[in-house]
Amino acid sequence: MELQVESVYLYEKQNAEEHRTVMFEQVHAEVPRAVLRRGQPFFLAIRFNRDLAPEDIVTLIFTLGPDPHAMRDTLGRMRLAPWQADGVEFDDHAYKWESRITAMDVNTITVEVRSPADAPVGEWQVIVETIDGAALGAPDAGPAYALPYRHPEPVTLLFNPWEKHDSVYMEETALLDEFVLNDVGKVWVGPMGFTKGREWVFGQFDERVLPAVMMVLERTGLPHSDRGDPVRMSRALTKLVNANDDGGVLIGRWDGQYEDGTAPSCWTGSVAILEEYLGTGVSVRYGQCWIFAGVLCTLCRALGLPARVVSCLVSAHDANSSLSVDRFYSDERDELPWDPLNPSGGKDSIWNYHVWTDVWMARPDLPSGYGGWQACDATPQETSDSFYQCGPASLEAIRRGEVGLKYDVPFMLASVNADVIRWIEDPSSDLGFTRIDSNKYHIGRRILTKTPYIFDHAGDDDCDDIVDLYKAPEGTNMERISLLNAVRGSARAKRFYEVPPPEYEDVAFSLRDIDKIQIGEPFAVEVHIENRSGEERLVRAALSAASVYYTGVKAHIVKKASGNFLVQPYASDVLRLTVEPDEYIDKMVEYNNMKIFALASVDGTKQTWAAEDDFQITTPTLNITVLDQPTVGESCSVVFEFQNPLQLPLTDCSLRSEGPGLIRNSVLTYRDVMPGETLRIEQRIWPQRAGSLKLVAAFSARELINVTGSVLVEVVE
Repeated sequence: MELQVESVYLYEKQNAEEHRTVMFEQVHAEVPRAVLRRGQPFFLAIRFNRDLAPEDIVTLIFTLGPDPHAMRDTLGRMRLAPWQADGVEFDDHAYKWESRITAMDVNTITVEVRSPADAPVGEWQVIVETIDGAALGAPDAGPAYALPYRHPEPVTLLFNPWEKHDSVYMEETALLDEFVLNDVGKVWVGPMGFTKGREWVFGQFDERVLPAVMMVLERTGLPHSDRGDPVRMSRALTKLVNANDDGGVLIGRWDGQYEDGTAPSCWTGSVAILEEYLGTGVSVRYGQCWIFAGVLCTLCRALGLPARVVSCLVSAHDANSSLSVDRFYSDERDELPWDPLNPSGGKDSIWNYHVWTDVWMARPDLPSGYGGWQACDATPQETSDSFYQCGPASLEAIRRGEVGLKYDVPFMLASVNADVIRWIEDPSSDLGFTRIDSNKYHIGRRILTKTPYIFDHAGDDDCDDIVDLYKAPEGTNMERISLLNAVRGSARAKRFYEVPPPEYEDVAFSLRDIDKIQIGEPFAVEVHIENRSGEERLVRAALSAASVYYTGVKAHIVKKASGNFLVQPYASDVLRLTVEPDEYIDKMVEYNNMKIFALASVDGTKQTWAAEDDFQITTPTLNITVLDQPTVGESCSVVFEFQNPLQLPLTDCSLRSEGPGLIRNSVLTYRDVMPGETLRIEQRIWPQRAGSLKLVAAFSARELINVTGSVLVEVVE
């Protein structure tokens, strides 16, 4: 009887337990899928239509992509020997496909297989070829033909940070519970002084995520043979998460006009975004930096790349590669809306916060010592190699100012450590402007990520400031050395940093920072002045307050004033501009960010000073209460509540909630909420697994957004 394969068993659940992939929903589907990590042994069984004979030939083949080839690492071919003696061990060499038979029972063999530790990740096809030994040895036998059996379901192969030969190996493997396996995390958003962690459902184990990841990989155009290289993979993903070049996952928008899509503040996680992208094949509307970062982190964790979301408070967007943020003012002390030294490009800006994703990997393409965490930014800001992509940039290279090392180290260094330089019109200067102020300490005030093992749903005790990984402490010699090392590597930056500072300054200025105010309260722009000279000083000052998008783009001038002030010798004075609620309420934009600004000059000495501060007008928290004892498979009630703080009705209200193992992405519409009214929405959930699970929700209305909350739900069997 001709030898044929009847079936292949991939032991999906048993292998998943060993490979730490048992949380993937595909493993538990009605037709289960094998999800494995590269470089780690797994088992399969092959059943034939008859007993095996010693002369039979059986070959196990794994293929990736449309044109698999062993020389491109997309084909693994292993001859199985049923008569092979027990006790055969795998070679020490971890970079090739290996197999060995571990059991044999009449017409079935059990095989242990190990994929290479550098195998490309993706969906591998499983093929078993058989050649009948009896027919092969017959005197009148013709050419022997292999009979192929193709398993109907592919094997998904992922990176393996637990395997020491893998280029994404993390020695502190306990941390991988956070950076690979944690499916709910936090993103820190908001201006300096009122930054809070917002819960984000990564949802990398959801049944819709891995198919979406595979779709994204195909759209990157990255050759299958390169998909085992985390450097190329992570860079390709930063390009495909945004839609600017190639129909990627998310369209970015920051102007508050989201009627034809979903407002960024309404998203609670990556799953709904990736589900829509997978279902339609069309870029999803809309995203902002923290959403781009959250989706990129989901893709990375799903693929087995250790990843974390990182928020830089007071982050620079260096549009002209000067390694500085340059602000230009007219001689009337009004800020110019463009960069006169870079008229064909964008304008430098300072974001209240900017969010990207750190990914862990070795960097064999760089000198020794630059592996580990790499900054990868999927937000489309500036092009790199003609595409909107950024990274991976070694944190160690950023810290040392090594701008010659790829990829995009200068841009990321400026994001966390640029100087803020202000210029005023000066016809006598060769540049047409004179530098009036330089702030070395404003950019990159804090760099925040979630602390492993901790989740504080009620506060921010799970916040970890990793600023020291990106730069030396501000004001130290090492911090200046690293920045100036970077400046030496940029001809454009040298022009900006070599302008001499003012000769002397004898009047001290300080702007009082505002952390936050409750919506409906007044605030003030307040400048303290101290004349340290023995002569009168005439100070010309301009104060203003404006609503701004979190990217630093000005939305509306709320109030401004200017005037001349005489300060007596060795005396102090205070300038104050008060803003009442009715002056700012109708000029607020999403996230309720405000900027206060002051610019002053001293007659006679030509001393000039400028300062700015961002703060947030705060909104209430969404309180979430679980009414019943949550039990697997049984429904329970959850109540969402908050009070309308505005003196006007909330319209077009909606509540979005989701939590892995609790509820898939849910969107509920709600009636108008009257001024001062307490909203109360009750919803039923059906927990699917036991444990400490997290429920995340966001309320939005036309008049009020960014009302969020979360709760830990203890589910019992």
